Amino acid sequence: MLKRREFIKVAASAALLPLIPGSVSIARAENGDEIVRFAIAKPTGNLNPHKYSGLWGAQDLIFEPLVKYGHDGIMEPGLAESWELLEGGHHLRLHLRKGVRFHDGAPWNADALKWNLDRWIYMKNHNWMNHVRLFDGLHIIDSHTVEMDFKEAPLSLMYELSYTRPVRFLSPTSVKADGSYSEPIGTGPWKQVSSNNSESVFERFDDYWGEKPTFKRLELKVLPDSRSRMAAIRAGEIDVTGGDFFAPINATEAKTLKAAGIKVEVTSGISMLMGFNPDRMPALKDANVRKAISMGFDRSAISKVLYHGFATPAGSMFPPSVPLSGTQFPVDKRNVVQAKALLEKAGWTGEGVREKNGKSLVLELVVSEEQIAGSRSVAEVMQAQLKEIGVKISIRSVDHASRHSDIPKRKFDMAFFLTFGAPYEPFGTMAGYLLSTYDNGVDGKLVVDAENLDPLLIDAMSANEDTVATKLQMVFDWLHDQTAFAPIMFTPSFWAHTDRIKGFSIPATEYDTPYDGITISHTD
Repeated sequence: MLKRREFIKVAASAALLPLIPGSVSIARAENGDEIVRFAIAKPTGNLNPHKYSGLWGAQDLIFEPLVKYGHDGIMEPGLAESWELLEGGHHLRLHLRKGVRFHDGAPWNADALKWNLDRWIYMKNHNWMNHVRLFDGLHIIDSHTVEMDFKEAPLSLMYELSYTRPVRFLSPTSVKADGSYSEPIGTGPWKQVSSNNSESVFERFDDYWGEKPTFKRLELKVLPDSRSRMAAIRAGEIDVTGGDFFAPINATEAKTLKAAGIKVEVTSGISMLMGFNPDRMPALKDANVRKAISMGFDRSAISKVLYHGFATPAGSMFPPSVPLSGTQFPVDKRNVVQAKALLEKAGWTGEGVREKNGKSLVLELVVSEEQIAGSRSVAEVMQAQLKEIGVKISIRSVDHASRHSDIPKRKFDMAFFLTFGAPYEPFGTMAGYLLSTYDNGVDGKLVVDAENLDPLLIDAMSANEDTVATKLQMVFDWLHDQTAFAPIMFTPSFWAHTDRIKGFSIPATEYDTPYDGITISHTD
């Protein structure tokens, strides 16, 4: 069993924002004692669990996996009660949970599993997962027993089967007659009753097979602006905010909320990385330029000042808590003299903004506060510090939608990226961000090098347990030697909740909605 994968997405900090109580007004229903309200930064979107769209946490409410990723990386039974790996992992026998029904009353059984599997297992856009690439058929033994066959034993098979998408199961009545997705009907503890651009509302599924939530209704309120979210929780108009896929809180906001008496929960984070796009900006084709930029800003200062010391400067793609994260490379420390020398070596000269062949060294850095809370402030620190080495940074702030449009289209010179977190490390993040042949949809590519990087990645993803660490290290070494991207921080993530919420705990992954164990404090 792999050790805990502690990596939940990033929350940086920005300058102290004034919190304006009453800037948002959310009326409570008469049965408010049975309702818990979460803030989300954007609408939940398309909740089809087989597609890479829609809010992860909302999908988690409705749909369930075969196995669940628990705390400390322990795999727990889900829609499969138990399982056995046979013939060295070439076969997986699953014993499906009995007595489970979808929200529409349809039974969960081997036929339902096969129907779901047939909808996505053969799709090319899922072949970044080992078990998809190596899948070799499914055998139904009886109504609640199936066996999956693989050409080779897939690495991290059970972890992959816990993924929020596409390995979650919807009812056959969720699709139209032509096979297209229609509505979210799963087996989970919550069923969606309404959804629009302002909120999504879920009611407890009282026929749920497992432990039921203690409250009847869960509302996800869309509050795109962080100031509004801060004001709403202070006013008691929402109960919970935070989480990097829900409504990110930066470190300054967390500190301010805590001072105001709001409960703040902190977890150790994962990686914030800065990607270079040499195809758009030819200056970045030179590794000397990339290295100069990486050495031109102070990670320790960013951590101490903007993150209130919660973050750790990074020299590697993943923190050491991630299994198979490889060697922890030294962190690039700010060295103005050496950075200038590297730029001179690359042919960029002159006072002020450096020039080469009549062109100025001006680079656009794309940031999104909705994607990474506080990223604008991080960019502004970089902007000021890189100016000292002769690099002019133009900051372009975009909203979440624009970020997810521009980054996949490579409309950036430099941009911030976040690793995916548990249970997707390291293979999910690496395939999504680094493998050129895999279309990861809205997330875009951190590095693209089909000739040199792709073979290393494929070799590592196909390696057995005896060689996988060595093969992965070859990938990490190449990325480091090329300065293919700039690691920035291993960062914290924050949740905040009111006194009304009791029993709150940070979920095992950032993809889970933290409703489990919550009770409501009733006050007259």
